[in-house]
Amino acid sequence: MKAAIHPSNISGIVQAPASKSSMQRALAAAYLTKGKSIILNAGFSNDDKAAISIIKELGATAEVNQAERTVTIEKKTGTQTQRTIHCGESGLSMRMFTPIAALQETEILITGEGSLVNRPMNFFDEILPQLGVTIQSNDGKLPISVKGPLQPKNIEIDGSLSSQFLTGLLMAYSAACAKNVSIKVKNLKSKPYINLTLDVMKQFGMKLPVNKNYSEFYFSGEGPGQTSNHHEYTAEGDWSGGAFLLVAAAVAGPVTVHGLDLNSSQADKKIMDALYNANASVAIEAKGIKVRPAKMTAFKFDATDCPDLFPPLVVLAASCMGSSRITGVKRLFHKESNRAKSLQTEFGKMGIDVSINDDEMIVSGGKLKAAVVSSHHDHRIAMACTVAGLIAEGEVVIENA
Repeated sequence: MKAAIHPSNISGIVQAPASKSSMQRALAAAYLTKGKSIILNAGFSNDDKAAISIIKELGATAEVNQAERTVTIEKKTGTQTQRTIHCGESGLSMRMFTPIAALQETEILITGEGSLVNRPMNFFDEILPQLGVTIQSNDGKLPISVKGPLQPKNIEIDGSLSSQFLTGLLMAYSAACAKNVSIKVKNLKSKPYINLTLDVMKQFGMKLPVNKNYSEFYFSGEGPGQTSNHHEYTAEGDWSGGAFLLVAAAVAGPVTVHGLDLNSSQADKKIMDALYNANASVAIEAKGIKVRPAKMTAFKFDATDCPDLFPPLVVLAASCMGSSRITGVKRLFHKESNRAKSLQTEFGKMGIDVSINDDEMIVSGGKLKAAVVSSHHDHRIAMACTVAGLIAEGEVVIENA
């Protein structure tokens, strides 16, 4: 489909969507713990729905109440009989649930669709056999079949591509009652997402590893087991999606965004730092964050630990006087699209110069022009072009919106 965005002023109050990062981790933790779990403020994006489907296929019940925004999960006794789990286009579900699925003796086929089928998953080919798991993949890509049970052992992994692989291993090790073993990690990126993983595990009563400065996670196996058979978890508001709302408010507002926790461990909370660095007009109110347009200036920002912020940051930078510098570009090459190239191409069509120098992106602020742009089948590129269209000199048409 095509979407046409016209220059517009926006105002009002909007609720941030539920965090997919928080929601999907909670679904995994609920599946891995005994008893009944209730997730409040639940999200129902396509990625969230994929994760709900996965835990049902792995042997849990999941009662969805969209009106009340709750999901109630209870794990069935025994192992599942479904031999295929489908991850949709969710990279988090794919990377997190593969080690969890490998806890079972049943051979399970893991599939996906869209851009997910072309994203590299060689990590599992290298690591899972070390844990006693039989694995077959399509040359490091989907579909992947795994057959466990996974046996926790001392391993060392590379965390430079994504922290989501580590998230799945931490949960799988905990569920498998790992004892006196550790996962050593080099080049770990997106540490805040690991903080979120550990926080979710703690709230669901899962045994936690000792975090040795993010370079080693040691499971002693000591301490009490699960002490409660009932868990309630409230999914956080999503800073990833909220970032687009806040930037839209900064360029075309005023808008007040509700539901974003300033104490969250989500990496994309750093959008607040970028807004402050750009001299945006930001007010923290009792129930939300109010942002309004102001004369903004170029900024410097390190997005290495929060690569999903690049698209809204480019919109913000395009609206600033001068050239903004954003580091962490190398994290963008294996997203739904090559986001560095996609942002450079599409904002170039709108008259904004985006240059890439090794790990740094330089965005020169200026007037955005009317243009026909492409999403590259990447939702964050579509979202960035949508916000940019609010302040363009004419209509912005997004293909494959």
